[in-house]
Amino acid sequence: MKRQIITTKDGSKTLYLPDLYEHYHSNHGALQEAMHVFIKSGWDEIEKDHVNILEVGFGSGLNAIITVNASLKDNKKVYYAGLEAFPVTQEEVDLLGYAELEDIEPVKTEFNKMHATKWDVPEEINELFTLEKIQQKMEDFVPKKESFDLIYFDAFGPRAQPFMWTDEVLSKMYDALSTNGIFVTYCAKGDVRRSLIALGFEVEKIPGPPGKREMLRARKR
Repeated sequence: MKRQIITTKDGSKTLYLPDLYEHYHSNHGALQEAMHVFIKSGWDEIEKDHVNILEVGFGSGLNAIITVNASLKDNKKVYYAGLEAFPVTQEEVDLLGYAELEDIEPVKTEFNKMHATKWDVPEEINELFTLEKIQQKMEDFVPKKESFDLIYFDAFGPRAQPFMWTDEVLSKMYDALSTNGIFVTYCAKGDVRRSLIALGFEVEKIPGPPGKREMLRARKR
């Protein structure tokens, strides 16, 4: 899979897939998008002291490392499952330079350890954060029911990967969430929102990150 590295408007970098016309994170600002969609709109809404998180689209590890930062700040234990069918290379990780960003530099050791860990094995990143990187396609992934408190749904958009936004996949996400669990995604398409509602989610359209008017947050009741 051919990938290019571009610099986004907040100075952080992201990967771009020219064949799909898709960015891993927003070209309006990779870091600020990740913070807004997943930390402000997801993590900050969870009141538990021990949080089980599923990320669909582990990618560069940006969402995971800002969650490491959040867990240290809030003193919460985390089990983090990162699902990724096509892992980025270590060379790409180095070129993205996330470990040198001001917001991430304090957890540079954890970031490097994250990318050094083996796939499909839970590994302790620090005393609060356990990471399990899962190299698997969505159709082969069978999460345990009601095992996650928070889902970061960061798949490529419905135009590029419609198979990631089917009722079958979204139903799998619903089943994986515990009661009162939260599903967040940058996507705000009407058909995705309607599918989530039909599955039983309580869905909110909330303000999106810079460059995007809206995003979706859904709760399992």
